Amino acid sequence: MVVLATKCYIGGDARGRALDSLGSMVQNDIGDLDVEYDIGVRDDDFISVTVTGEDANVARNVLRGEWGEVVPQHRDGETYVGTLDAWDDDGFYLDVGHGNRVFIPTEELGLGQGSPTQIRERFGIVQHTPLKFVAGDPARLADETRDMLYDWTRGEGRVNVNSATRGEVRATVNRAGHAHDIVTVERIGLLEQSIMCREGTDPPGLLSSIGEYLPAEIRCVIT
Repeated sequence: MVVLATKCYIGGDARGRALDSLGSMVQNDIGDLDVEYDIGVRDDDFISVTVTGEDANVARNVLRGEWGEVVPQHRDGETYVGTLDAWDDDGFYLDVGHGNRVFIPTEELGLGQGSPTQIRERFGIVQHTPLKFVAGDPARLADETRDMLYDWTRGEGRVNVNSATRGEVRATVNRAGHAHDIVTVERIGLLEQSIMCREGTDPPGLLSSIGEYLPAEIRCVIT
């Protein structure tokens, strides 16, 4: 079994659509391999994929590479993934499964000046975003994640969204008449997306336009 480093924290019909979308993506990832698989959602909202068959080990590695994996034990100096659960004046708290959290103090975020709240706003980090960290005392944000976040501040700006699949965000942008104002929608997690704006697109304006259609947390990255 692989516990993917992404969560399904919505309910009702939206939950069913999200899991259908995930099933299609998992099929694309490992459907050509000689395996059978079953997708489930744990009590902590993390998604598990149980894989059996001749190519099971290969399939698990493909899923780990595509989604990241949540694991119960962490060794100092090794890199793992958690999802942004909370933040306060002291730092970020990452959910690593079954009610456990990893604390990353402000000075170990490596994202410049400001409080954790100010950093989250500056980089447009929505709740539940998967973030890599290096285990230790204290833990620190991994260089790969720092690079990803700094990359978000380059280019023409972004609008980041949670609680919606990539397909739903694309459809919402189209519905709001902004299909030509974006480059693409990047998938960060199952329900966390990053909309890349085209030159001349105003991220706050795009947020305002699509916000009425999405019951989600939406944050801008302004360059």
